[in-house]
Amino acid sequence: MRIKISILTLLIFLTSCYGSSQNRVVVNIPTAESESEYIWRTIQDIKFFAEQNYQVSLPEGSLISDLKVKSKLGKLANEDYERLKVFVQDSIYNKAEYQKGYQIIEDELELINRMIDEISQSNFNWNFKEFNTYQVNLTLYGPGGSYNPDEGSVLIFTTTNGRFKNYDNPANTIIHEITHIGVEEAIINKYKVPHALKERIVDTFVFLNFNEYLPDYRIQDMGDKRTDQYLKTKEDLKDLDNFVKLITKEK
Repeated sequence: MRIKISILTLLIFLTSCYGSSQNRVVVNIPTAESESEYIWRTIQDIKFFAEQNYQVSLPEGSLISDLKVKSKLGKLANEDYERLKVFVQDSIYNKAEYQKGYQIIEDELELINRMIDEISQSNFNWNFKEFNTYQVNLTLYGPGGSYNPDEGSVLIFTTTNGRFKNYDNPANTIIHEITHIGVEEAIINKYKVPHALKERIVDTFVFLNFNEYLPDYRIQDMGDKRTDQYLKTKEDLKDLDNFVKLITKEK
């Protein structure tokens, strides 16, 4: 009887773990309103994206060109946002255009959940911030990917024919953004890490952890390479906090 109970307990445990894994990521097609909001934020940050050499996708049209110019001059106003919302609702938004990208991500959820679970089981000497559920929101616009560390949400660019920026497999970008969320509070904000170094940290984290799963994943050339002397193996990530502390103290 004791053996039977133990086996039953094990089965329940494994089933619960499997179920938890499958529910870590939810993929969302945006509404016209949420897409308008994201296009607006992208236009507001257009100067930053240009300075960082990001390739940004935006709707075509004279209104968008006008808003980009006003953004660079710091002259955007509330009425500009209202004009943009009408433009997106009446002339741009089509829910069906997101369907191919949505399905491709859905097909990769098993892999993405497996990587999230491996992070959960890692024994870091610092706190990787996790969410029970990550919201992966699609967009047809912007630089390719972004994250909200307070909500545990990821925004990923797709095209109407189901393509993604930088990688054919969107799992590369999604786990990159989830890593951003995880290190934001404990590492990036704590040591006031600048943008180039932040990207290098995240890229290296993903590469060392998941090269087996994501053989196409690349470390960006734009990154600050000071991390390279400290982060050479997956085991080194255990002490990421200490290494970043050393790096940020360098003159």
